[in-house]
Amino acid sequence: MTLLAAEGLNKRFGGVQAAKDVSFALDAGEMLAIIGPNGAGKSTTFNMVGGQLRPDSGRVSLAGQDITGLPPREVCRMGVGRTFQVAQTFLSFTVIGNVQMALIAHHGQTRKLLPDAMAMHRDAALALLDRVGMAAQAERPVGELAYGDVKRVELAIALAAAPRLLLMDEPTAGMAPAERSALMALVAGIARGERIGVLFTEHDMDAVFAHADRILVLVRGEIIARGRPEEVRADAEVQRVYLGHSGTRAATRARRAAHG
Repeated sequence: MTLLAAEGLNKRFGGVQAAKDVSFALDAGEMLAIIGPNGAGKSTTFNMVGGQLRPDSGRVSLAGQDITGLPPREVCRMGVGRTFQVAQTFLSFTVIGNVQMALIAHHGQTRKLLPDAMAMHRDAALALLDRVGMAAQAERPVGELAYGDVKRVELAIALAAAPRLLLMDEPTAGMAPAERSALMALVAGIARGERIGVLFTEHDMDAVFAHADRILVLVRGEIIARGRPEEVRADAEVQRVYLGHSGTRAATRARRAAHG
């Protein structure tokens, strides 16, 4: 089932064509990676889907419903969650407090915050933290956590909105290699188990080749290749302009990991 469809997206900033006729589809439970060199149009495309940017032309639909140009808050209400390159959390709040705040916002209860906020949705928050492996650290301030654990908390916050689609901007940025692998494996398991579509941008080719179902490659705002990881890896143009030898090494490591 097609969950997300982008059709003919175009965006220009002055004399720069940041996105040119970008079209793709994403199914429920699928992981789709957008990759490319700096300035390729990844963030522009990502932000047109999430509502941060309105395309000059083209259409974005979620489960058949047109969401083109809707503001991010409205896009979120329609079932789209998001994580950011720099994790968006309240560092002075506890882990569980962060997730409770997200649940309160999701249920439209922000006017009832004090003094009862920390008693609201506690069981649901703990269940979300258990899903991301953070229940044991529920009472710790987020500011005390390792960055990989902060990213897991941010994932729980995104899941609090019960999204059908999850947008992840550089999910492994700032993380150690072992943390990157663990986080992406967690995301992939949740996505496939709960039929959540995941659209993500990522510079770590190990994460892309190991966990993406399909890959979209952008260069100078245009799609130059798309397909399953093995197809993209073998594409001569992708090798020439982006992946090079590093992509081959990443793909080899991903294959080895997949086969134990």
